[in-house]
Amino acid sequence: MDERINAVVTPVSHFLSGLIFASISVGEAQVPLIVVWLAVAAIVCTLSFRFVNIWGFKHGIDLVRGRYGNDADAPGMVTHFQALTTAVSGTVGLGNIAGVAVALSLGGPGATFWMILVGLLSMSTKFVECTLGVKYRRINPDGRVDGGPMFYLTRGLAEIGKAGLGRVLGPFYALCMIFASLGAGNMFQSNQAAQQIINATGGPASPLSGSAWLIGLGLALLVGAVILGGIRAIANVTSKLVPAMAAIYIVSIILILSLNFSALPAAFSAIWQGAFAPQGIAGGFIGVMIQGMRRATFSNEAGIGSAAIAHSPVKTYRPVTEGFVALLEPFIDTVVICTMTALALIVTGAYAQTDVAGVAMTNAAFRSVSPLLSSVLAIAVALFAFSTMISYAYYGTRAVRYLLGPSELATNLFKLVFLSFVVIGASMSLGAVVNLSDALLFIASIPNIIGLYLLLPVVHRELESYWADFRSGRLD
Repeated sequence: MDERINAVVTPVSHFLSGLIFASISVGEAQVPLIVVWLAVAAIVCTLSFRFVNIWGFKHGIDLVRGRYGNDADAPGMVTHFQALTTAVSGTVGLGNIAGVAVALSLGGPGATFWMILVGLLSMSTKFVECTLGVKYRRINPDGRVDGGPMFYLTRGLAEIGKAGLGRVLGPFYALCMIFASLGAGNMFQSNQAAQQIINATGGPASPLSGSAWLIGLGLALLVGAVILGGIRAIANVTSKLVPAMAAIYIVSIILILSLNFSALPAAFSAIWQGAFAPQGIAGGFIGVMIQGMRRATFSNEAGIGSAAIAHSPVKTYRPVTEGFVALLEPFIDTVVICTMTALALIVTGAYAQTDVAGVAMTNAAFRSVSPLLSSVLAIAVALFAFSTMISYAYYGTRAVRYLLGPSELATNLFKLVFLSFVVIGASMSLGAVVNLSDALLFIASIPNIIGLYLLLPVVHRELESYWADFRSGRLD
């Protein structure tokens, strides 16, 4: 069954990846134009808002803690904390475990530096996206909230006199998000979860080897049990699951780093030197930079716009508050968790193994300390994959509702398709899944970033009004 699924899907994966990641040659390196598109957007947002990723960091934490404002009776469905954990559950996933391993296997330790840099800059992109997501959300008569890029592309662009462009970009984005939810938010997650479960139960000798579709079927049943409950059920699960899964994974990484403490100085040196003077890496300096940027963007999804869907139902009167909360996501996802994974791979030497890839490489790092940690990683991987899949099922459902209206039949049919892709993803080879997932996710950035550029003045006005109230003490 696994081989048959691979034979059908792999050619499609290669075609889409070649189309979306069209590249230009810079020296010996191939630079995908879509990665440049995302990186430039992050730089523009950071400079436009005078490094809001730095000066707004503490304020974002204060808002999550409930320090400012009383939004209990505000329109919306979830708290700042629940919105953050739902969005984080969509970004903190297998990209942090398997994706980092892919980056280091292709770009060496130096790719870590560029992941961190992109993560810091991406905080500003998330600030803009999620402010707009709340600003232009739609609150339905039944209290449900619809929001995200498809809404700020149509409603926001119409407000500034570009309604015709919005009518094109909004539906295009929604269509992109449906496919992205099936790829990056589903197939990649189930694939790597299945691989780690097989690794933890004996590898090639595992009774599940060659039958990964059975693992996919089990994951599909668990995901289905949650996504049928809507955003409140998803928020309730993720608000408990995300802190737990992050704690399990981070404690395991800290243990690995503690036992290899003497290797940490050499690891930091390898990251710095590899970022600017890589040895033996295809494409040299540019090649390393592109690998770090590509994996960071896949992991934190800034510029893709998906997080704005999760943040839109928040209870708040001021859209910019959710922008501050959202900028915490890339820091948690990329600067903290991706960096810790990279350090574990470097200090254990697992990144240099050429016979393993993806989550199998991370598993090698964990197993080098203790076979027991391989089982711990299997639990963490399953939780990461599960949380990401339920968040992306919600994203895809919102996109379907935007295109087809509030039809329960349409949304339920999408959920069935989504669950079938859990099984397909578990059965495919890693290379095909990575290419397909990246392609389906990154294409959504094209309409989204066009909208961000055009709507930057709207976010500036929202921020200026809010910050005036903050300085005068009215928020207290």
